[in-house]
Amino acid sequence: MKFVISREDLIKPLTLVAGVVERRQTLPVLSNILIVVDGNQLSLTGTDLEVELVGRVTLSEPAESGEITVPARKLMDICKTMPDDAQITLQLEEDKIILKSGRSRFSLTTLPASDFPSVEESPQNLEFSVLQSQLKRLIDRTSIAMAQQDVRYYLNGMLFEIQKGVLRAVATDGHRLAMCETGADVSVEELRQVIIPRKGVMELNRLFSGDADDAVKIVMSSNHVRAVTDNFTFTSKLVDGKFPDYQQVIPKDSNREMLAEREPLKQVLSRTAILSNEKYRGVRLIVENDLLQVHANNPEQEEAEESLFVKYDSEALEIGFNVSYLLDVLSVTASTNVKISFADANSSILIEEVAENADCLYVVMPMRL
Repeated sequence: MKFVISREDLIKPLTLVAGVVERRQTLPVLSNILIVVDGNQLSLTGTDLEVELVGRVTLSEPAESGEITVPARKLMDICKTMPDDAQITLQLEEDKIILKSGRSRFSLTTLPASDFPSVEESPQNLEFSVLQSQLKRLIDRTSIAMAQQDVRYYLNGMLFEIQKGVLRAVATDGHRLAMCETGADVSVEELRQVIIPRKGVMELNRLFSGDADDAVKIVMSSNHVRAVTDNFTFTSKLVDGKFPDYQQVIPKDSNREMLAEREPLKQVLSRTAILSNEKYRGVRLIVENDLLQVHANNPEQEEAEESLFVKYDSEALEIGFNVSYLLDVLSVTASTNVKISFADANSSILIEEVAENADCLYVVMPMRL
């Protein structure tokens, strides 16, 4: 095996594929990436047995076909430190891979390609296309609410609901919920639900640029999801569990509405948060007569008070929140104004964008202060 490639062509797929590889592995081969040269097609594969990513590059110079696995981090770090315009030659000599560029020469250990695991194939039962920018937006808007290392393993990921013409993403950690939907080229009649694990969601999101109008093909089976573009094939196992009925969590009787400018509200909460309790991050909101007051204090007896003019004409209300949850929502929404709907001091609030075709909503539970 031997091929020549520019650093510029190699670095993006190599970085993305190496990102899937875990630093600490029980199997040595899982610290490696699989390099396959077939004609003028180079493919790089990384996996942790839950997520697999294949990056493809078309070589501009004739190459010798072959396959081998090499240490992912070392290869990536070497390539990153090369000059931007470097030409890199990779050649397999016995059981070592030799990397040459200019006056540099590196010799890396290898493991046989036959040792490299591949994700089990299972019969596909659903296939559809969606724009990369739409899928990235769904993930960006909802991933803030995914749980991390929750014992309820089905919360450590994102629910994707697929039905005719609609793709919906939902995430919750039990304290907050995020939901967003978009149109998709789906012809399936009955509702389908799959849970993609947290790592799968984050790695998938890294593949897309937000302005890409290219389509991505999504292929689903009973236990895997696959996303295919011209340059990548991404595969993730699905979480085997039942996601809670999120519709039950969305408040239906929140009849007190507050309208506020998103950016000033975000700034007020950010400043107040500085003096909130570092562990619990609690702030107290008091809203009455078109005025929002935000209070915070901490064990050092320090206090913060802020106020902001808003639109609110219902009866006065005082309610506490983890300020980080509110700031997360305001950071991923894009509209100039937001609408916050309250029921009472002990009920969850509903946060929505004030915009035409608003298709995202957020639920945040209150906290006792």
